[in-house]
Amino acid sequence: MDNKQIYNVPQSNKERNNLRSLIDQFVSNRLLTPPLSMEDLYLLSDQLIEEHKLDTGIKGWIMVEVNNCIWRDTVASIPYDKRILLLPKCLSNSKNCKADVDELGLLCYRCKHCSIPDLQDKAESLGMMSIVAEGFTSVIGLIENRVVDTVIGVSCLDSLEKAFPLLINNAVPGLAIPLNRAGCKDTDVDYDYVSQMISLRSDKDANFLDYDHLKSTLQAWFSKENIASLLASSDDQTSMITRDCLAGDGKRWRPYLLASTYLALSGEKEIPDKVRLAAIAVECFHKASLVHDDIQDNDNLRYGKPTVNAQYGVPIAINVGDMLLGEGYRLLTDCGNMELVKVAAEAHIALCKGQGTELEWSRNPRILTMDFVLDIFCNKTVPAFDVSLIMGVLCVGNDKQLTTTLHNYSRALGIAYQLQDDMEDFETEHPVALRPSAVLAIICEQCRDDQFIDSLMTCADLKTFLNLAENKPLLEEALRQVKQKAEQYHKEALDALHEITNIELKRLLFRVTQRILK
Repeated sequence: MDNKQIYNVPQSNKERNNLRSLIDQFVSNRLLTPPLSMEDLYLLSDQLIEEHKLDTGIKGWIMVEVNNCIWRDTVASIPYDKRILLLPKCLSNSKNCKADVDELGLLCYRCKHCSIPDLQDKAESLGMMSIVAEGFTSVIGLIENRVVDTVIGVSCLDSLEKAFPLLINNAVPGLAIPLNRAGCKDTDVDYDYVSQMISLRSDKDANFLDYDHLKSTLQAWFSKENIASLLASSDDQTSMITRDCLAGDGKRWRPYLLASTYLALSGEKEIPDKVRLAAIAVECFHKASLVHDDIQDNDNLRYGKPTVNAQYGVPIAINVGDMLLGEGYRLLTDCGNMELVKVAAEAHIALCKGQGTELEWSRNPRILTMDFVLDIFCNKTVPAFDVSLIMGVLCVGNDKQLTTTLHNYSRALGIAYQLQDDMEDFETEHPVALRPSAVLAIICEQCRDDQFIDSLMTCADLKTFLNLAENKPLLEEALRQVKQKAEQYHKEALDALHEITNIELKRLLFRVTQRILK
């Protein structure tokens, strides 16, 4: 919502209610599972406007109401005591309001000069929390900490311009009711509609993942004590380094994705041993790839600490990486599902192919193409996401259609992630070594100067060379095109989620996409 001309609100209560009925019918005719992206909401709103010849000036209002339709059933399934009603101060009667304002919002005296006390009384009578404050950002923390699971908020469209994307990108189930007119005081809202949204309730129970609990569970899995109980217990040097490596620093994205995929699909609250072992195995494979990567790239630091090869030398580091692989496959066999072993092995082989192609090019640098680079990404980066998600599905069953969807999602996510990583290389102060990258591929495809290409393929620091005055325009154009491609694949990742009908799995992957791709 970046165009002020789309911020109009339908003028009368009757017109607004008629449009809400129209939107409800429009949405019900489509198989839509929340959450939807901002791009999805734009497109749906455009379709509705075109089909019914509506005023384009109310597009922002329509987007909000379409999103309400998408989330309405989910919000209705959330207990009242896990909801919060957010009202704006501008609903108060500025001439008669005597309420104080503190850091939490307006302290209403229930003077009855505006609709605020009636709406708060209704919400609180149902067991809902309610606050009077500006902006949805004030309740995001409550949602992230699971104090509440949903927000029903009243706000002007101008304020929603900032808050709405925040709710969308965090996949927050919620309803937003636009004020009938903008202004910083004495505004009004459709009271009956707000009251109706507050009162929504269904017989279904929402099944939301407790992300904080899952993260603390993962932390316990990778404690030194737990790793020591699972891996080889001998006191030889290789075993001890392997245990320290697995229990060391890391984001744990892969075990998190596997475990949360299982929880979302199964509806279970606890994680069984087979899933726990599979998740730890996935991290074994990841740590092994890092140990071997550090050797191949001759890196001395990982997570700000000396790498295994820097501390103990290359031969021992190779051995530690191999032991991590062996431990990972041993843990998978204990899960009792050979499909898990097959998926891990296929991802392992693809990773080796991708890494091998990159290493071979580094020994013999030559003109790059984007297709060549994307092929490396698909083998080296994509399986890192794909294997965790597919193994999470296999721990529940074997849904072939979902597996295909997750393959498509992982491909787009992995490519977007690596494109973003290639751009970020040029945003740090560190030198950039010559390696196959999207930035370098675009420059090679655009420049046919043999002398320049020869200089490019022999430079020690790609960043310094490309930042020379005569070369910088090429770098800037390449970065622009890589950013454009990253946005394209980001959109493809979100589009792939359209096929997912499990709301919590879709919410999970929506949030993961936004966090990984920032």
